[in-house]
Amino acid sequence: MFPTLPKSPTGIQGLDEITGGGLPTGRPTLVCGSAGCGKTMLAMEFLVHGAMQFGEPGVFMMFEESAAELTANVRSLGFNLDQLVAEQKIVLDYVHIERSEIEETGEYDLEGLFIRLGYAIDTIGAKRVVLDTIEALFAGLPNHAILRAELRRLFRWLKDRGMTAVITGEKGDATITRYGLEEYVADCVIVLDQRVTEQISTRRLRVLKYRGSAHGTNEYPFLIGEHGLSVLPITSLRLDHGASAQRISTGIARLDDMLGGKGVFLGSSILISGSPGTGKSSISATFLNAACQRGERALLFAYEESSAQILRNMRSIGIDLEPWVKKGLLQIHSSRPTLQGLEQHLVMMYDIVQAFRPSVIAVDPISNLTLERNEIEVKPTLMRLIDFLKQQQITTLFTSLTIGGVTPEDSQIGVSSLMDTWLLLRNVEFNGERNRTVYVLKSRGMAHSNQIREFVLSDKGIDLVDVYLGPDRVLTGAARLAQETHERVAAELRRQDHERKLHRLASKQKAIEAQIAALQAEAESEAAEMSFAIAQQTFQEKTVQKNIEAMTHLRGDVKTGKCRTKGSQ
Repeated sequence: MFPTLPKSPTGIQGLDEITGGGLPTGRPTLVCGSAGCGKTMLAMEFLVHGAMQFGEPGVFMMFEESAAELTANVRSLGFNLDQLVAEQKIVLDYVHIERSEIEETGEYDLEGLFIRLGYAIDTIGAKRVVLDTIEALFAGLPNHAILRAELRRLFRWLKDRGMTAVITGEKGDATITRYGLEEYVADCVIVLDQRVTEQISTRRLRVLKYRGSAHGTNEYPFLIGEHGLSVLPITSLRLDHGASAQRISTGIARLDDMLGGKGVFLGSSILISGSPGTGKSSISATFLNAACQRGERALLFAYEESSAQILRNMRSIGIDLEPWVKKGLLQIHSSRPTLQGLEQHLVMMYDIVQAFRPSVIAVDPISNLTLERNEIEVKPTLMRLIDFLKQQQITTLFTSLTIGGVTPEDSQIGVSSLMDTWLLLRNVEFNGERNRTVYVLKSRGMAHSNQIREFVLSDKGIDLVDVYLGPDRVLTGAARLAQETHERVAAELRRQDHERKLHRLASKQKAIEAQIAALQAEAESEAAEMSFAIAQQTFQEKTVQKNIEAMTHLRGDVKTGKCRTKGSQ
């Protein structure tokens, strides 16, 4: 296996992801861009994070603003340069160059700068160096050819001393930098850009070149906020976030039944799409309320209603979110995201999530992130948000507004494929009324219902009831109630008919049993008569037999007597 290029992390989340670990160790990196794009801030964060997080002291040599001015400028980002200087973790060295004060007396070189920079490095044992902004040297001296040669020697000197250096430069018209410095500082080149589109300013970063290392080559939005420079995290390259087998309830029992009987997976993404008035916000409020009831923290980003309006409206369906807000379990952030730009809004969401650490989040609705913006720009933003929340194992529910005449499957800003569970809400108009239905379009990793349920809102919350299939359509609302009444009447008639048939059967059984009893009695009577006749016949036969035997006996005796009389004579 080949050795990897040593890298020094910048400590700027997002930038280290794009560069695969940071800037090349012991080599110079060029950061260039127009005025106000954030070159100095990026260089300062690289230096401060190195000193505070990675044990690498640094030297910041500046040519345009003094140390006092720089210290004051970065104090708003939470950087205390005075303390770092006192602790000998950072050296701030301001080199003042003024063309009117320079008097050429022979060939010019940067030897004095080498000596000054070398002394500062040796003083604190620096590992990192920042030169900001190098064009100031050109502004002071007319012989650019000599200065370029000296800069080449300077960069070689930094490499020989093993310094991980950041050199900032102004953007040129036909070249990356004004004086073509990329020819000399070519190990790593980062280009910063600030553009205004539809009156919204956006800063973007691109790694133009990174010798010896793979890196992200796209443009990535970044912001300079109260916590410093934030490069928006890119879409996860390896999709290595965890996948929990734990299930959590949506707060709607029958919806949980439709989702395999246990609800959704922990850390999954759920999309609920539908036209206006289908109940998307009600489901998200129920979802958050259930999380708070479990003692978990919940976060709501709302783009259509104020917090007070949401609390009031949800009470109409029996959901009181205000106690959770007071207990600190629920935070509601209502805003218009496109007023400040998607990138800035996304970073704001990251900061809130990192500070509050919620278990569940609802974003209602993500379709408001687009408005008139190009969906091609919105999709990467949402992908970064979804990946970020999955990495944090936060269960997130997104709602999306569908437009009339467009099927829900074609109007999800291209992120439906990233969702683990997708619910579709529809308005059904029939028989002079409008009703709501819901069904599960997909739910990865679990068996789920393919049935349509009627979605009912009442002062007791949300309930899902079975729909009825008519001859040619699904029956909901009054038609469903009529069908239920019809079926109850039909069931009652069937019950009564069943009972009547059972009664007739019981009566018939009793009649048959009576007939059987009569026949049995008649048979028993005839059997008794027969037995009597047989007994009588038997008695008669026995009597006759006895009479015969008696007569035979008597006849025998008479004959014997007669014989004895004749013999005696």
